[in-house]
Amino acid sequence: MAADRRDNDTRIRRLRFQPPWPDTLPFTLGDGAILLALAALLYLAAHLAFHAPMVVKGPEISLKISALPWYALLSVTRMTVAYALSFVFSLGYGYLAARRGGAEKILMPLLDILQSVPILSFLPVVLLSLSVVLPVQIAAEVACIVLIFTSQVWNMTFSFYQSLVTLPHELSEAAAIFRFAPWLRFRLVELPFAAIGLIWNSMMSWAGGWFFLMAAEMFTVGSRDFRLPGLGSYLHTAADAGDLHAVMLGVLTLVVVIVLLDQLVWRPLLSWSRRFRLETVATAHDSESWLHDLLSRSWLVQQWLERVWEPLVERIDQRMQDPATEIAAPETPLAGSWRQWRSRLWLLLIMLPLLYGAGRAFGMLMTIPAHAWLSIAVGLGATFLRVTIALLLALAWTVPLGVAIGTHPRLAAVLQPVAQVVASIPATALFPVLLLALLNLPGGFEVSAVLLMLLGTQWYLLFNIIAGASAIPQEMRDMTALLRLPLLERWRTLYLPALFPYLVTGAITAGGGAWNASIVAEYVQFGGKTHTTVGIGALIANATAAGNYALLLAATLALIVAVVLINRLFWLRLYRLAERRYSME
Repeated sequence: MAADRRDNDTRIRRLRFQPPWPDTLPFTLGDGAILLALAALLYLAAHLAFHAPMVVKGPEISLKISALPWYALLSVTRMTVAYALSFVFSLGYGYLAARRGGAEKILMPLLDILQSVPILSFLPVVLLSLSVVLPVQIAAEVACIVLIFTSQVWNMTFSFYQSLVTLPHELSEAAAIFRFAPWLRFRLVELPFAAIGLIWNSMMSWAGGWFFLMAAEMFTVGSRDFRLPGLGSYLHTAADAGDLHAVMLGVLTLVVVIVLLDQLVWRPLLSWSRRFRLETVATAHDSESWLHDLLSRSWLVQQWLERVWEPLVERIDQRMQDPATEIAAPETPLAGSWRQWRSRLWLLLIMLPLLYGAGRAFGMLMTIPAHAWLSIAVGLGATFLRVTIALLLALAWTVPLGVAIGTHPRLAAVLQPVAQVVASIPATALFPVLLLALLNLPGGFEVSAVLLMLLGTQWYLLFNIIAGASAIPQEMRDMTALLRLPLLERWRTLYLPALFPYLVTGAITAGGGAWNASIVAEYVQFGGKTHTTVGIGALIANATAAGNYALLLAATLALIVAVVLINRLFWLRLYRLAERRYSME
């Protein structure tokens, strides 16, 4: 009995949140190896880009109203494929990072760097290199889905990982006492606990996908036109032509699609996720979904669940149980030595091309003059100030509104669809209008750059705060009401501590999104003119337009290093604080 208890305690300690980032050094040799690999891949892609077709003609984008339904279907299909890839990646990556021992020491720093990569700076060379090995149309589709994938996946992965590492002790103990195998613990304990955060972050992922849709479907590199038919290219073409009527029709179609998705997908999922709240008393007024109510009362759905779904889940559970352990034959010293040498050989085969590419990339960086490096440093400082201002403005209004929506179901029934619609309207589609209104004002483009960053990133915070507020147990809210705590005391003792892990997750993804958005916020082509300001995003956009791959590589790597250092020196401390003091127990 004592041995079982010690075993359970060991399991529980393993399930506790152990931040995978280094304790002392903000930048390690592993980070350097990852950056070298990224530099090598970028160099190899740029090398392939020189062999891409010199002239690529994309399809004509019709501005007729009759084309909008077909364009909407194409865009939703691309978004769906990217979301499916993002969801599978988030579950697999987050689980491995949180539950597979030493894997988190590699996977989380890697994720930290990958979410810092400005995909818009990689997209030109990736698209050009794909067009060498694939038909142009397929290459454009793959690049579009990859760009949307990178705008959706990181916040979902961070959310799922955060849910796993802050799993309450009681749930960990229950899984250990019932001796759940890893699959059953994942399906019955971990995934339900993460469901609320995953659903809200899925909604945010779709909103982020709409934000980058215009850039993904309407991409040109010099004389190469890689545009794709869709809502994003329709809005971009209408804005370039100055056709406000077509812009309004495109935005209206987008709003209709978003409302349909809200009513047919997200509201039913949110209503269904009520069962996963950590509470022992029923909520007085839960948000309702007419489709969820209709399906829950449907005889056909009930029969399908009983006759198809439940037997299928039982079969999967049986197959996923740990197989009986077999007694392995003792390994001979010769076999062990051969396996070690084989692993080293595979590692050498992988490292050789990466080292070659890293060396060539280093040679490319050595060609950059000193004044260009000074411009990169100044650009990083300017963009850092804009990102900081955008995050502070976002926090000022998302925290109170997110708590109000997450704790008042009646208010959520009204404001949650509005927030979803507004968040999903691409800020890049409205940016020309904002630019026209602000350009004549002093510092107008600076204000518009911060505003575009804000519009593109504030929703990461809002949706994570709503998810955190929704997950607060009802009995805790009832207790603060019974104690008649003043409003400020209620915020200090309940709301802010409960929201803290969600705030950290939302701020990390919002910060990364703001750095990425700087590429489209600091360099804008509109009305036949180019508007630019000092910033690392403007440098990357200028280098992309000029085909200056050396400057593009240097600016991109500098941006990645800056974001990683910020995460390690600031957000790491907050993650540790969340683990020590603000886990839901």
